[in-house]
Amino acid sequence: MRVAVLLDERCKPNSPAYNYLLKYAGSCGAECIQFEENKFRILETACPVCFTRAKLCPGDAVKIINLPKELDTDLTHRYGENGFGLFRLPVPREEQVIGILGPNGMGKSTAINILSGSLRPNLGEWAIEIKDWDEIIESFPRGELRDYLTTVAEEGVKIAVKPQYIDKLPKIFEGKVSELLERVDDRGEIEKYTKLLAIEGIMERTLDKLSGGELQRVAIAATLLKEADVYFFDEPSSYLDIYERMRIVKIIQGLVERGKRILVIEHDLAILDVMCDLLQIVYGERAAYGIFTQPRNTRTAINAYLDGYLPEENVRIRDKPIQFLRGRVRGEEVGQPILSWGDMEKKIGDFHLKTEKGKVRSAEVVGVVGPNATGKTTMVKMIAGEFEPDSGWCTMDAKVSYKQQHVSTNFEGSVQNWLDSELGMKWRSGEFHTQVIRPLQVDQLLDLQARRLSGGELQAVSIAICLGKEADLYLLDEPSAHLDANARMETAKAIRRTMESNEKAALVIDHDIYFIDIVSDSLLVFEGEGGKKGNAVGPLNLRKGMNKFLSDVDVTFRRDHDSHRPRINKPGSRKDREQKIDGEHFYVE
Repeated sequence: MRVAVLLDERCKPNSPAYNYLLKYAGSCGAECIQFEENKFRILETACPVCFTRAKLCPGDAVKIINLPKELDTDLTHRYGENGFGLFRLPVPREEQVIGILGPNGMGKSTAINILSGSLRPNLGEWAIEIKDWDEIIESFPRGELRDYLTTVAEEGVKIAVKPQYIDKLPKIFEGKVSELLERVDDRGEIEKYTKLLAIEGIMERTLDKLSGGELQRVAIAATLLKEADVYFFDEPSSYLDIYERMRIVKIIQGLVERGKRILVIEHDLAILDVMCDLLQIVYGERAAYGIFTQPRNTRTAINAYLDGYLPEENVRIRDKPIQFLRGRVRGEEVGQPILSWGDMEKKIGDFHLKTEKGKVRSAEVVGVVGPNATGKTTMVKMIAGEFEPDSGWCTMDAKVSYKQQHVSTNFEGSVQNWLDSELGMKWRSGEFHTQVIRPLQVDQLLDLQARRLSGGELQAVSIAICLGKEADLYLLDEPSAHLDANARMETAKAIRRTMESNEKAALVIDHDIYFIDIVSDSLLVFEGEGGKKGNAVGPLNLRKGMNKFLSDVDVTFRRDHDSHRPRINKPGSRKDREQKIDGEHFYVE
């Protein structure tokens, strides 16, 4: 099956793609490339010559895709002749948590609209009137999905959705947290969930005064308070520390006991692994098509995703596997110190931060971990020169490049123009293009307007700009936020390659254990009480630092014996108890 997808935003009047297609429109006797009402159409019955012409369109404005033959009958919905196509659907199951793993832009919003009944799938026949539900249901094989869609057609299904980009909530609702939660409380359980999510102390604050982690917990509370048949959580772990992530796991799994169906999209693979009963991978090409696999065991699915090959589908979704190395000794190749500090203190309101002595050396990546609101960002801002310490010392003869936690831009123009203005010609070719621009897929965003980028796209470009600047020390605050699992792994490797090849240093704050495990040579561990006090210890070697950090949050990890990826032990399990007795919270083979 061959599909032609045309991206309208890359084919606007006077653009290279527009002029290219205009040149060939109607040039073939069969008029395979058509131009009507200032828009192009590419017939999927086009001759081989015109398909080749379309494929060579500048700016990747046209995607010609060869799909596996078995998908000829699995097209669920198509947005027009050259629009996005969704193949298959996720399967909500009673009393189970179903995880969805895959890149953004693969049709999850379309899938949720279909599962809620707000969108009737056209089964690929986009040109005809809306199909009858009976005809739609008959097209699906007998099983749980067909039974579920029958319920949607006959009785209707109510869905509660926790949105992906929670930083947009203050623009949608301008009142207090208490006012928002009271508005959506269908069962009178505000007190229960505000306590479970530890947000009692922020109920009288407005949403625009909340941190990312606080906004996330409020969004989760608002979703839980709604009475629904299916609960959909889109990236519930973003901005949360590991302790809060494990708390969310228990709360979401608690919905199962009420007989609810739960779907979760999550890019933290460790959390996805411990939270879900089954997992469905979605793969394809962003903005072109998405394909949902059948549900399978979480361990098997995650290992297949990391390997890049889906055996049941006989499809390779990645050129190279994502590898977790075992038994590493890192930090042996590091150079001389470029940053040293000792006994720094900083008071901000009621919060008090202290540090011990520490240093960062060239060619070293220091992961920064710890509970939220214990001073990680505050310390990074002191190093960046945005804050002055009240006491103590910090010695640095280095130029700093800093990517802040919440990324945004007011740049008027394309991503290409933005990169040019920040980095000059550096990003266009050579080592930096190979090590950073291409792996982060920034090269696929060049024609897009900077101000219209999604959260994940904006994060990728911001990381590239940070790494592309001439500096000795790179500070990256939560670079994994809004990135899908594959992009997180590629970003971690890009940061490491940049530091090693250029003999630079980096401090990287993040809460994703997989990300930290790949990127770090050593760890700076923060302890304390959120919002009140914090103490920075280290940098320590990776194993010692991770054991200290995880012992504080009472979580243990083992390594998968096939992929060597970290896996969270179920609390109270035999493995969990044994590792705690041995003092080995991490790196057990």
